[in-house]
Amino acid sequence: MEDCHFVVGQEFSDVKAFRNAIKEAAIAQHFELRILKSDLIRYIAKCAAEGCPWRIRAVKLPNAPTFAIRSLGGAHTCGRNAHTGHHQASVDWIVNFIEERLRDNINYKPKDILHDVYRQYGITIPYKQAWRAKERGLQAIFGSSEESYCLLPAYCVQILKSNPGSVAEVFTSVADNRFQRVFVSFYASICGFVNGCLPVVGLGGIQLKSKYLGTLLSATSFDADGGLFPLAFGVVDMENDESWMWFLSELHKALEMNTEMIPHLTFLSDGHKGVSDAIKRKFPAASNAICMKYLAESIGKEFKNPRLIQLLWKAAYATTTTGFKEKMVELEEISSEATKWLQQYPPSRWALCYFEGARYGHLSSNIDELNQWIVEARELPIIQVIECIHSKLMANFEDKRAKSESWFSLLVPYAEHHIMESMNRASIYQVLRSDEVEFEVLSAERSEIVNIGTRSCSCRDWQLYGIPCSHAVAALLFSRKDVYSFSEKYFTVSNFCKAYAEEIHSIPGKIEWKKEYENTMGDEIRPVRPPKMRRPPGRPEKKRMCVDEFSREKHTVHCSRCNQTGHYKSTCKSDVCNSLEQM
Repeated sequence: MEDCHFVVGQEFSDVKAFRNAIKEAAIAQHFELRILKSDLIRYIAKCAAEGCPWRIRAVKLPNAPTFAIRSLGGAHTCGRNAHTGHHQASVDWIVNFIEERLRDNINYKPKDILHDVYRQYGITIPYKQAWRAKERGLQAIFGSSEESYCLLPAYCVQILKSNPGSVAEVFTSVADNRFQRVFVSFYASICGFVNGCLPVVGLGGIQLKSKYLGTLLSATSFDADGGLFPLAFGVVDMENDESWMWFLSELHKALEMNTEMIPHLTFLSDGHKGVSDAIKRKFPAASNAICMKYLAESIGKEFKNPRLIQLLWKAAYATTTTGFKEKMVELEEISSEATKWLQQYPPSRWALCYFEGARYGHLSSNIDELNQWIVEARELPIIQVIECIHSKLMANFEDKRAKSESWFSLLVPYAEHHIMESMNRASIYQVLRSDEVEFEVLSAERSEIVNIGTRSCSCRDWQLYGIPCSHAVAALLFSRKDVYSFSEKYFTVSNFCKAYAEEIHSIPGKIEWKKEYENTMGDEIRPVRPPKMRRPPGRPEKKRMCVDEFSREKHTVHCSRCNQTGHYKSTCKSDVCNSLEQM
């Protein structure tokens, strides 16, 4: 841009192109413009610096939109400061500068905008101006948040039309038709979960950062190979007990419509009372476990000791009560306060050996993986958030289908690897047969009782994970049984293929379905208004952990002059101190 020069007779396609060019040159060459005349037929400007003779005049050519430079006088004699701002660097100019970058990276930060503008043009711009430019740029690319809420019913209609059998419904307030909630579950996801996934559902909420905030509630499961399988999701104006009750009610309806009998489910959540109550009411037969990742993060924030987190995980994975108690004793030795704090979460809610439901080795929900799907879309309008999940789902289903085509074994790679490791360990075991189904398996450390009829082992790994442990493998090989056929059906390649059998179809572009919806509804359209709650202006405050003043040990203030407590040296009013100062 330093080489940008104008010459008399130079032509531009129209007045807008000329204005952009002169503004770009002024910014790049670090001189301020004083516009004397600017309209559709002429443009006259000079350098704003006192005494600088530089001046330019351009006019519109007859019978054409073309603009041409007619006169260009003087060379710049003004001093230029490369470290100051520039009046021509308006928000609109910054939007033009960042638009392509913003299309490639939605998460383009204002501080990165400041850096890129300075690196390319050598000028500084205010942070607030960069932030406004990003907001305006996102709106130019994706539309406004208000428009997104207004078009949400039309978008849901397109989901149902392009993916028959799906659920997509918007809920608004009766009085003023303001947005409250939207629930979406694609038919392919519902069928895939019912026919091919583990009966384990992770629940979680992800805070959105768009103009009107909101929370994305999600229900995710695990496929046979342990991968993320989104089942349903919804956006609510506010996350609370009522919104979770609504979300699980809609999830129950979606499952009920696609299966004769809902399987016995295990839910993984943060253990919040509102979520637990909603699970008990809508899925009374289901088991409810606390997500171990949430529990580990909570104890880490409370006590700031990595060793406590490690012991907590080991206690959670212990398959016997003896092993669990050993780890809890170690945890008690490190911090008795942590053990006391942990009592608010009963072991039956998080520890493998005490939990009554089936988790198949999954102690944590996979909400973090879903968060990675939408991390770049959290600042966008609500339709773009849903569209982001829809696009990821389409790609995920296609990738998993292609991946499974190269599998020729009975079990998925995860289970196959587990079986191979068990076979390696089983090779050194000694097996004693009691009867047709019961065996005693001896190892260097201990002996275990295996019953292939009930598919159980005294180490409890087989029952808890659904895949034969090394002791079970030794007994099965001894009795010449097929080891692979004694794994749960959830870990078979056929089940994996069933999970991704249905296709998720694409949705037409906004222009098409917007016109179709308007033509269909006509005057009956009642636009959905955005929720009342909206993001406050400016940078959000940092969250600080609140500590109960009664549980916190108070610091005793001590005076170094009079050796009394309750005040500092600088505020000491003791007669002894005063006399010492006078001396």
